[in-house]
Amino acid sequence: MGNFKPQLLYTTNRSIDDYYAHRRNSMYIRETYKTYRELKKDLPRVLAETNEAYISVYRSRRGEWGEWFEHWALINGKPKIITQGWQ
Repeated sequence: MGNFKPQLLYTTNRSIDDYYAHRRNSMYIRETYKTYRELKKDLPRVLAETNEAYISVYRSRRGEWGEWFEHWALINGKPKIITQGWQ
């Protein structure tokens, strides 16, 4: 398995409303970034928009095989990883 671009998966109130109004095929929003660094810079904005307790990040790791996941949440106003591991 090769490396792939890091991506976020989350929902917002608007994406859920659009899904039930048949304007979207999925209630989940998937955003892809060129680098993990760009993704981490955008985390505060996404965590403020989401209506979930955490957001999911999927990525490959340098020197590792396979796909990794991370669940991020706002803790004391800062994005923190709450769980991580192999997909």
